[in-house]
Amino acid sequence: MVVEDAASGYCGAVTGFERTYDGDFVRLEDAARCTRLFRLRDGGFLLEGKRVTLTKPVQRMPSAPRRSASGSVRVEGMRARTARGSRIWVEGLHDAELVERVWGHDLRVEGVVVEPLEGLDNLADKLARFEPGPGRKVGVLVDHLVEGSKESRLTQSLGQYVMVTGHPYVDIWEAVRPKAVGIAKWPNVPRGQDWKTGICDSLGWGTPQDGWRRVRDAVSTFRDLEADLIGAVERLVDFVTEPE
Repeated sequence: MVVEDAASGYCGAVTGFERTYDGDFVRLEDAARCTRLFRLRDGGFLLEGKRVTLTKPVQRMPSAPRRSASGSVRVEGMRARTARGSRIWVEGLHDAELVERVWGHDLRVEGVVVEPLEGLDNLADKLARFEPGPGRKVGVLVDHLVEGSKESRLTQSLGQYVMVTGHPYVDIWEAVRPKAVGIAKWPNVPRGQDWKTGICDSLGWGTPQDGWRRVRDAVSTFRDLEADLIGAVERLVDFVTEPE
């Protein structure tokens, strides 16, 4: 910006601002590349013949990149990618809702579709119909995936185009950190009792449907989830999106 000092008639381009013991000054550079300092005064300069007041610009720190709920850099203004042939299957509807709530932005960018299995017993039949292969990989997220469990037996030797990960908790609810839902810890539910019903009875949450709404709405970012679940989902996303 080229301005003129109203008092002296000196004309030059603004090259910077300096603070001295005597106040704030602007440095102007003329056509001969000579520079001079002028005190910043109200109405002390002319810009295209009009009196103006120059002010020192406020330096702003560069803003941090926006993050998605999963913690990755959020991609703005990008259309969802066409769905890949590969899929992520999760054990139940609650699992699918929770994955979508935290990783939904990333999955849409990557073109990954998440589908509920409606029970791990359906896995073998669904894999047989899907026929995994190059460009058609399947990542499976399983509840209560611990050594010796039924879940571990049903998810062995499924081939190179299928990856199974999971968390050690009886239900996906328990993979939500207690602090996020306002409790000190998840109650113990006696064996043989429906886990969700037992949790809601212990905490006074009403029906399992009421309890799920409370748990789901408490989750806004990956920080509300236990590390076991975060790592399990991230490995599946990497698996189904990595190039062949």
